[in-house]
Amino acid sequence: EVQLVESGGGLVQAGGSLRLSCAASGFTFDDYDIGWFRQAPGNEREGVSCISSIDGKTHYADSVKGRFTISRDNAKNTMFLQMNNLKPEDTAVYYCAAGEGYYNDSYYLKVDYWGQGTQVTVSS
Repeated sequence: EVQLVESGGGLVQAGGSLRLSCAASGFTFDDYDIGWFRQAPGNEREGVSCISSIDGKTHYADSVKGRFTISRDNAKNTMFLQMNNLKPEDTAVYYCAAGEGYYNDSYYLKVDYWGQGTQVTVSS
């Protein structure tokens, strides 16, 4: 059974930090490109960051560049999202995902597997 299980969400004040983790099982984690998405109330789900399985190249949405860092530990089948200098507009449910990345002007992730989501709330 394929599982992606997020943890690390919570309530933090603006300017604070959180580190999200996502533990993967049931598939060959090393073979997949991975990423983080988020969805705020009333908004569509949007891509936050992705990391390639081949070369480790990272991609970020403009809104989080310089503040968020994505990483993966293939030995532990785990991915991370370090979020610093958080802003109220970062408030959302954050989802980890695994799939196949591709370029079409920008970098996209065609998702095969989703996590269940973890709530991040940033107070002003």
